[in-house]
Amino acid sequence: MAQDSRDDTKRRLLDAAGEVFSRQGFKAATVRTICRMAGANVAAVHYHFGGKDGLYAALLTEAFENGLRRHPPDLGLPAGAPAEARLFAFIHSFLLRMLGEGKSAWCGKLMDREMREPTQALDQVVERHIMPLAAQLRAIVADLLGNGAGADDPQTRLCAMSVAGQCQYVFRSKAIIDRLAPGMRFDEAGIRALAGHITGFSLCALKNFAQHAEMADKAAGAL
Repeated sequence: MAQDSRDDTKRRLLDAAGEVFSRQGFKAATVRTICRMAGANVAAVHYHFGGKDGLYAALLTEAFENGLRRHPPDLGLPAGAPAEARLFAFIHSFLLRMLGEGKSAWCGKLMDREMREPTQALDQVVERHIMPLAAQLRAIVADLLGNGAGADDPQTRLCAMSVAGQCQYVFRSKAIIDRLAPGMRFDEAGIRALAGHITGFSLCALKNFAQHAEMADKAAGAL
């Protein structure tokens, strides 16, 4: 088999797998369905990926890498950009990777399924991609807190989780949001506006965190 033909088959298998896995999940999806959609022989999955597990792991890696190439977490900001700008870029890129449309729209759906129904492939994705992204967000949050705590401080981690949680909520609850706020758009302009809101909301919280955290502790202690 010529190299170009092998590469084309591999590409078609990955594209078909993206559609099938994101729609059906890893357990329900079958190699036969993927190969039928890709116009490939079932043996091709074993030849190129070693089986269904290998195909899925390769797909998860590609989904993350493609998303990061298209929408890097700094969105091309120069080195030394203000923490506020870096936070907006991080949030905006996160939302673009999760909510973006087009040919690779299944990437966000695939990752959502993986979070809800984790497979063995998740460990590799976390180590290779999610951990560096989480560390980058924590570094931004630590700069914004300005309290001398480092990126690995427990409060910094919790604040970073709160920022990321806002982004994840929009994606995971989109069906509900469509009903509660039918006029809300998730096109390019809508995603940018949403990123601006989450950034503004997060900045207000982070810059007043120490004061309000103390008040919350007092309130909790009074219960």
